[in-house]
Amino acid sequence: MSESDHIVYVVDDDPRVREAVRDLLSSSDFSVQTFGSAAEYLQGAKPDVPACLILDVELPDINGLDLQQQLADVQHPPIVFVTGHGSIPLSVRAMKDGALDFLPKPFRPQELVTAVTSALERDRIARLTYAELTSLRKRYSSLTPREREVLPLVVSGLLNKQSAAQLGISEVTLQIHRSQVMHKMGAASLSDLVRMSGKLGIPVPTRAAAARVPPR
Repeated sequence: MSESDHIVYVVDDDPRVREAVRDLLSSSDFSVQTFGSAAEYLQGAKPDVPACLILDVELPDINGLDLQQQLADVQHPPIVFVTGHGSIPLSVRAMKDGALDFLPKPFRPQELVTAVTSALERDRIARLTYAELTSLRKRYSSLTPREREVLPLVVSGLLNKQSAAQLGISEVTLQIHRSQVMHKMGAASLSDLVRMSGKLGIPVPTRAAAARVPPR
């Protein structure tokens, strides 16, 4: 694993723990950055690469679980808790709030390496998904109001003449709009367009329901 294509953040107020975790992960070719408090972590630079956050529960300025909740509304790396103050209620709360793992100290080195590896892979996938969705939204925003009306009718499976009838336009005009939708969305096929619509959360009427809508 290249040290430039990821980052592992370690937030722990015990310098001995930070050093031990850094040495352990560095020996497995992970790029590591350490912080002694939540404030240091929040203020630190965050490279735009897949990441993992190793977080202690008891920090000098804020509880690690509270920090987890603060980060809930923003994009943040998957969290792996490593703590000497673990309990079942704390671990349940952490996992319910989305933590990837909750490792009580002392932990086995391989446990942490495995958790970090999983976290980085999860973040890579999340970043790819987010980038694709952002691109799709940008393409969708380029559609005209009429093209946005055409899109759900097309992916519903209606014939061109049926879709044209629903919109009160000619079949030729409908075909022009459909071609523009395919081009602007970058869809190579109808199945591509269906997949994109699903990812965008565009309501698509069933073929029967769409056919029952009276023409304008």
